[in-house]
Amino acid sequence: MFRSIRFRLTVLYSTLLFALAGTALAITYFAVAQTTEPQPITERTAKVYENYRPVGVITVGEISEIEAAVNFNTLQNLRNYSLIAMGGLFLASLAIGWVLSGRALRPVGAITRTARDIQATDLSRRIRLTGPRDELRDLADTIDSMLDRLDDAFQAQRQLIDDASHELRSPLAIIRTNLDASLIQTDSEAASGSASGSGSGSGSVSGDDDRVRAVAVIDRATTRMSRLVEDLLATARREAQSESDTEVDLSVVAREAGEESGAEPWRVRYDLAESLHLIGDPDALRRAAGNLLSNAIRLAPAHSVITIATGRVESWLWLAVVDQGPGIAAEDLPRVFDRFWRGTGSSARSSSSSRERRTGLGLAIVRQIVESHGGQVTAHSTLGSGSTFVIWLPEADRTDNDPPPLSSPWPRPAG
Repeated sequence: MFRSIRFRLTVLYSTLLFALAGTALAITYFAVAQTTEPQPITERTAKVYENYRPVGVITVGEISEIEAAVNFNTLQNLRNYSLIAMGGLFLASLAIGWVLSGRALRPVGAITRTARDIQATDLSRRIRLTGPRDELRDLADTIDSMLDRLDDAFQAQRQLIDDASHELRSPLAIIRTNLDASLIQTDSEAASGSASGSGSGSGSVSGDDDRVRAVAVIDRATTRMSRLVEDLLATARREAQSESDTEVDLSVVAREAGEESGAEPWRVRYDLAESLHLIGDPDALRRAAGNLLSNAIRLAPAHSVITIATGRVESWLWLAVVDQGPGIAAEDLPRVFDRFWRGTGSSARSSSSSRERRTGLGLAIVRQIVESHGGQVTAHSTLGSGSTFVIWLPEADRTDNDPPPLSSPWPRPAG
């Protein structure tokens, strides 16, 4: 209790009130003392006669001496009552300080209770402090905002774990099924071989073919799992913000991503502007552009041309990847950057062959990287007419706060 803020505020308030009141009484006392010149009366005696006979003795003095004596008695009474008043004022100041400090710290109590009730698994509680918008109200609103961000982060983390677990379950089941089938077939072949002695060998040929197919299926499943794990690691690293940002030329990043994409050189067409400088992580930006190129290469026709272009619109830099693929349905465009989303039946991008090779994290990683650099990514497409993915990033010396245009900059605007 004696170390609590409320006790210290009580002592502070009561001390201030007591000091002010004591100062006022002291000033009053000394002012009265200086202006009244009090002093006790000097005793003088005189006999009182009645019918020429002495009947008693009285104390007499001059008028000025009598006034001084009256002032002296008044000053003594003022001192005594002031001391009594100061004692009562001290007790009253303690009570007032206790009440005032309690009212001042009431929002702190609400914040403490809410923080005590919040658990790592339940971040739904909020303070929602009412009253005047003072420093404590701002503190409570800031904590509520922080809890909102933490709740969103935990929800996204749980969703990512659920989705990743679901995605990993399928290839693991495929691997386990094919391994079990191969082992059972091997055991049955060994048993039949020992029972029949020597056979024609046709069964072993069929068994070899089945094992080759099983190995191929397991290889595809493990490849898919490897890509998923790599994408999950990339997501975790970017969320941890462990990368170092430097000055980057967006056109250089685009060309390096195209050269590292693994596509035939004649399939990639470059239309790159010069001097597109921004502050960012070159490896992360190269991965974002590479994911867009991989998406286009995987889904566009085999002999089509994929264009990667860069440019500037006012204070925003853009990187566009344009393909001649099957396109995306209008109802699917708002969700193409969601984690583990692969399209609906109306989208040509949800073919079974593409689903076997996709992890569902490529475009989500693109959005994460771009947003961590203060930019935005958009998709423009029509079924049967190809797709254009555009990354918008703020240039290094940007001074305005205007949002990016978000419209497709391809073909390149005039000028």
